[in-house]
Amino acid sequence: MIASLLVANRGEIACRIVRTCHDLGIRTVAVYSDADEDARHTRLADTAVRLPGTAPAETYLRGDLIVKAALAAGADAVHPGYGFLSENAGFARAVRDAGLTWIGPPPAAIEAMASKTRAKRLLGIAPLERVTDADLPVLVKAAAGGGGRGMRVVRRRADLDAALDAARAEARGAFGDGEVFVEPYVENGRHVEVQILADTHGTVWTLGTRDCSLQRRHQKVIEEAPAPGLPPEPARELCRRAVEAARAVDYTGAGTVEFLVADGRAHFLEMNTRLQVEHPVTEAVFGIDLVALQLRVAEGHALEPEPPAPRGHAVEARLYAEDPAAGWAPQTGRLHRLAIPDGVRLDTGYADGDTVGVHYDPMLAKVVAHAPTRAEAVRRLAGALERAEIHGPATNRDLLVRSLRHEEFTGGRMDTGFYDRHLAALTTPAPDPLAPLAAALADARDPARSRFGGWRNLPSQPQVKRYALAGEEHEVRYRHTRTGLAADGVRVLHADPARVVLEADGVRHTYRVARHGDRVHVGADVLTALPRFPEPGLRHAPGSLLAPMPGTVVRLAEGVAEGAPVRAGQPLLWLEAMKMEHRVTAPADGTLTALHAAPGTRVEAGHLLAVVQET
Repeated sequence: MIASLLVANRGEIACRIVRTCHDLGIRTVAVYSDADEDARHTRLADTAVRLPGTAPAETYLRGDLIVKAALAAGADAVHPGYGFLSENAGFARAVRDAGLTWIGPPPAAIEAMASKTRAKRLLGIAPLERVTDADLPVLVKAAAGGGGRGMRVVRRRADLDAALDAARAEARGAFGDGEVFVEPYVENGRHVEVQILADTHGTVWTLGTRDCSLQRRHQKVIEEAPAPGLPPEPARELCRRAVEAARAVDYTGAGTVEFLVADGRAHFLEMNTRLQVEHPVTEAVFGIDLVALQLRVAEGHALEPEPPAPRGHAVEARLYAEDPAAGWAPQTGRLHRLAIPDGVRLDTGYADGDTVGVHYDPMLAKVVAHAPTRAEAVRRLAGALERAEIHGPATNRDLLVRSLRHEEFTGGRMDTGFYDRHLAALTTPAPDPLAPLAAALADARDPARSRFGGWRNLPSQPQVKRYALAGEEHEVRYRHTRTGLAADGVRVLHADPARVVLEADGVRHTYRVARHGDRVHVGADVLTALPRFPEPGLRHAPGSLLAPMPGTVVRLAEGVAEGAPVRAGQPLLWLEAMKMEHRVTAPADGTLTALHAAPGTRVEAGHLLAVVQET
């Protein structure tokens, strides 16, 4: 029996594993980097061990340090979660060699399947060795790991070498393995996968299908189970192929076999020899705890001959600290509040007051809804996200709500090209026109902020406040009267610092308001309070390229130097932030007149990187 377990991971998945262990009475040990010293997973675990450093290569990818931590803390088992070392056969062996129980498949099975190139060859599928024009478009893909890192779509042969270099660098930083390969890129297919669970007694469960077609940068955003619109016979065929793949490598534990379904054919993508991010939708449909079952299998228990019967439908949305309209740029800062309405499941690695840093993946949480039908589950999830209180960095919340309500998604007609087609429409701002007034009235009722009087702002005169919302400035006017606050064209029914009730055109609107510094959250809208009389600020020369996020300059493009000619769209340098590389390009044809970046330089958001003088 497992008495104490070390979680070799961080964030949401570490918290999720700790929760199940505590339910089972298993003591837990967390590991943490210096950046995660006060992270939620370290607070939830019974004890924690420091991994000195911040970069994954120094910490969560150091299998030797993690094994030492497990032994020092008295753990007798290790769960790798997903990502990092979860599909590293060498780490699995090291855990076993140290006399610890490994919560996962045998190292030989990981070795066979964790490398996508070896997995494909095992199943008779060969990667492309030489790329011709007839092969385009192709996908450059990391052989290890997942999560969309180390992947690049190439549509011109001239771009292949650069894509290979970028994918290798990103894969090496994320997984400690720079091996990449090239395969045909199937556009606008559906990403369908099969969850398996196998014990050491010869039983292999298939736990239905999942659809993960809504993706950005090849990383899943919305997942659901079962895959909608998939006829019974093709679904059975995918399950049969998944069992064949598992038996081919004597698999045990939880795993996922992924396919791309297009033109009536299913193309094998990979087998993930670990727990998937989207496993909660399967848990909801089958009424099981996959982590608890992983632990039972590792302890040698046999599964029942057949899995439980599925019921209903489940949908999961990944809530990211990112700006979809700005190239999915990750966002950082203090997460003041994260509250989701009752009736849905929330898996998160953050609590109110935690800081979203630059070192790791920007996923804040997973929100999961389960209902008897797909339509009900989708409606429930969209409603919960819309009413959620998320105060802090910008997130993809609005994108998720709009995606869930898009006719292609509600009709089950989505594919992997969904965001390529609809991103602009899904990210077009649609702010509530009454939000600035609600912010101003809440401010007026806050004793710490309300200041009126003197010659500029007499109580009998209109009060004026300015806010930025969705890229536009809004000036708000209201008055203090004997009976309360008043505004033209709107009845003010109630106003306090946290809640404002307005009536416009006979319709009553209630707003929750929260202020953090100069940012004001009014429902789902986020406003920036502006000074009434703006002071001149720092101005940058035309053509200035500013860092879109905090990060590290990892490399400059070849030939980039002050005085060099550049063309519009030409890559100049790459920033690494939150385990992804972000390319900074020239805004126009011209000359690079200034360069304030070098490999290894740490920069903050807004840092001046370079200046391009347009020709």
